[in-house]
Amino acid sequence: MERIRFELDGDFVELNQLLKLAGLCDSGGMGKQIVASGAVLVDGEVELRKTCKIRAGQVVALDDVEIEVVAA
Repeated sequence: MERIRFELDGDFVELNQLLKLAGLCDSGGMGKQIVASGAVLVDGEVELRKTCKIRAGQVVALDDVEIEVVAA
């Protein structure tokens, strides 16, 4: 499993934008589609809210990639 470390500049990042910023999709719109499909896990649970606020300390998983969100 590939692990990506994402440094968060603010309090949170929206889930669909995180997928885009981490390079897992080309746009926020595509990120929304991926989230809506049920393919994204946040802290081990399926997350269907496209603009869910992701904060430092959380782990987002898509396929064989995990994104560890850390404070900048």
